Amino acid sequence: MPAAPPSKTLSTRITALVRRIGVPSAVLYAALLFDLVFTTQAALDEHGPRFVDFGLLPGILGMVACGLWAQQRAAVAGVTGGAVLIFSTLFIHAFHIPPYSSVLPKVTITEVVAGVLMVYYVARRARAGVAFCVVGFLVFAGLVAVFGRYAGVGDIDSGTGTQALLFGVLLLGGALVPAIAARDRRPQADPRARRLHRVNELAMGQWPLMGLLAFALLFEFGYTYSSNARAFPILFCSLVAAVIAVLSPRRPADALLGLAGIMLVSAVITPFLNLRSYDYVLPGGVPAAQVIAGLGVVVNLTRAQGLSRSWPRIAVLSSVVALAAILNSYPSRGLQTDPQTLSLLAFSATLMLGIAIAVGLMLRSRDAQRTQAVQTAVSDAQTAERMALARELHDVVAHHVTGIVVQAQAARMMAAQKPEIAVEAMARIENAGVEALAAMRRLVRSMRGDAPAGMSEFSEQATTDLGADLRKLVESANHGVPTSMHLDVPPDLPHEVGRSALRLVQESLTNVGKHASGATEAVVVAEVAGGELHLRVTDNGREPAHRPAGGSGGYGLVGMRERVALLKGRLSAGRGPDGGWRVEAWLPLTAGEDMEGDE
Repeated sequence: MPAAPPSKTLSTRITALVRRIGVPSAVLYAALLFDLVFTTQAALDEHGPRFVDFGLLPGILGMVACGLWAQQRAAVAGVTGGAVLIFSTLFIHAFHIPPYSSVLPKVTITEVVAGVLMVYYVARRARAGVAFCVVGFLVFAGLVAVFGRYAGVGDIDSGTGTQALLFGVLLLGGALVPAIAARDRRPQADPRARRLHRVNELAMGQWPLMGLLAFALLFEFGYTYSSNARAFPILFCSLVAAVIAVLSPRRPADALLGLAGIMLVSAVITPFLNLRSYDYVLPGGVPAAQVIAGLGVVVNLTRAQGLSRSWPRIAVLSSVVALAAILNSYPSRGLQTDPQTLSLLAFSATLMLGIAIAVGLMLRSRDAQRTQAVQTAVSDAQTAERMALARELHDVVAHHVTGIVVQAQAARMMAAQKPEIAVEAMARIENAGVEALAAMRRLVRSMRGDAPAGMSEFSEQATTDLGADLRKLVESANHGVPTSMHLDVPPDLPHEVGRSALRLVQESLTNVGKHASGATEAVVVAEVAGGELHLRVTDNGREPAHRPAGGSGGYGLVGMRERVALLKGRLSAGRGPDGGWRVEAWLPLTAGEDMEGDE
């Protein structure tokens, strides 16, 4: 009889379920189950009002949703989770719901597990700047929950506060260390990568402002608790102002007007909230977070547009601040009309505004210097690229074209007397034309970005054996003058030195064909002596009385001098004692290493 299939035990089913949903999700669901059971028991017991403990469930379920969402959209889920934690704390405080403690005081076990999961996924998957900001916001929300839920129930004692901070640091480190070790470093293929890159750049550039805003909002949150949530509209305006300030580098002019509108709404509604009776602190009639946001937006606007274009909008913001000072800086409800107090407030506001403008102008000047430096570097790189292309065009292509012209002139003069010589010349012209066409194609590929100028594509003709390259060059004899050689070069010359030496000899032989009138011999010498490669190309011709074949652009010697200068060598060119032309170059064999060291 066939054996019966093994029965699925409870542990087997649980293991399969955990594998399907993942260990993090399983831990989060287990924490949720515990909180549901514990909250239900607390809501139905005889201690305190019945059912009031169910008020913890919206925040718990919201954190569960964010913890699960973090596995797909870590950064967005982290920001949402922090907001859920903050508003859950406000809800608990407003309706006097008694929270219970777990690892952290007054924070449920589900909220702790969900927060740790969000920190882990954000630190692992988000870009560095975004991760820093989101994790910072989650830490801020955790502090609000720990210390804020004690308001109205009894102040947190120092021992409990120290314990909460210690366990919080341990939880944060336990989530960050494995997340950073397992960070995704592969390139982002998601179409949203460009948008995330912009957010990352914004976060990295605005982190000082974000830090100041976070501290200011933390204090305002405490004042909101002490006022029994009456100051929540002001806190909301401060949150909106903080968001506008962080995003202001994108559209600084519009951001300043938007911030002025939010501050105006905050200033107008503040007198009707009766916050003075709760000792709500309004420095100069404006909440601290809004003051910091205003300074940040002024800095960004001045940095982007300068003072001449920014002052009208800055004047609008200053007018709103002045109105807020008149409406809300009086100790009791009423308008501030004391000239001495108004003068002091005006002086303080002017001083802070001047500092913000000065910082913006300083950053604008630094940005201009960086832009100028980048433009100069780009211009220098483009100039170097053009010079390299020009040298290769002159040294390689012009060499072949000059050979074609010389061979064509010789064929035309000898065609009537010796037709067979003309036929041989035509074959050499064909070969030179094919080589010139190949060189032109390499040049076009380099200009289109398929190969760097003066490097791999143009170096196809230059091997690592300079002696073999020079023999091949001389044997082609496109310049039309018999050439002899004396070569004493090692096979292990630096590639850059050998390639430049080949081009120098090539250009010198091209000039022999163009300028050495009546030359019957050319001599090429290449030898190593005293740590230098010595090149000498001479001919026995005389100065031409007519225009050379192919014309003379006057760039041959310029290109040779540039090549020699790049290698920190020396070049000598001129008429020799016997009347012929003489080109000599000394190239240090360590030039390539020196150049790399300079870079």
